[in-house]
Amino acid sequence: MILENPRSLLGRSILVTGGSRGLGREMAMVLVEAGADVIISGRRDSCALAETYDELKKLAKGLGGSQKVYQCVADLTDHYACEALVVKAIKSFGKLDVLINNAGLGMRQVAENFNTEPTRFWDASPEDWCSIMDTNVNGPFFTTRIAAKHMVSRGSGKIINISTSAQTMVRQGYAPYGPSKAALEAASRIWSQDLQNTGVTVNVYLPGGASDTDFIPGGVDRRGADGNLLPASIMRRGAVWLCSALSDGVTGGRFTARAWDTTETSQVAAAGARSKSCDIPVIM
Repeated sequence: MILENPRSLLGRSILVTGGSRGLGREMAMVLVEAGADVIISGRRDSCALAETYDELKKLAKGLGGSQKVYQCVADLTDHYACEALVVKAIKSFGKLDVLINNAGLGMRQVAENFNTEPTRFWDASPEDWCSIMDTNVNGPFFTTRIAAKHMVSRGSGKIINISTSAQTMVRQGYAPYGPSKAALEAASRIWSQDLQNTGVTVNVYLPGGASDTDFIPGGVDRRGADGNLLPASIMRRGAVWLCSALSDGVTGGRFTARAWDTTETSQVAAAGARSKSCDIPVIM
């Protein structure tokens, strides 16, 4: 992709939940490369969180060392922990420009072989169902409600919710993961309307297919339902544009990384990656 300004995020502060690995890690890396101050969160104090944090610090230092990079452990199913996470980001940077709600749980929480043998919804335990819904739906609400108040008070800010393909939302054997992302997208659309004329925008961003992350079980036939497996790095394509001034005023959009044309300028690529809007979503 042709970047008009490779360091377009200088001075921008960004919180990436679930930033220790997978899609979150890739986005955090490219955002630091673009000059942003970044804080990543993980559900637990893991080796992955520590390693990614160290990599981000080294990257920032190699770019001049003026950027701030932090890590934080937060259970996003706990609204008190979510509030503390957002408050820490605001205090660490003096402000919060962008919140990327990336943390999530997939179908491996329910069944290890979900991608080869569809799991019937009644075989999901109430505990697993609630864990996925709490993480994928409640977590983004808990973080966004605090971040949005701060952003509205400043007259600017961006909320980016990481989702999945529409087919996955209604694919057999993908409950509760599919419904949890459908709920997040419905919430995103409502939030974008609630925040109109405040300077705060809400958009959805997704890979465009199964990605090479821990969401997919291991094995020789490791792939998504469509037979493909996208690299987690595909999320780098639109992350900088979505967080930059180039996307100011763009809200209620749904952008697919797979459709992002890397040979075009960021504005043209973004337009091509944006899903067509409809007044009444059709999911059945």
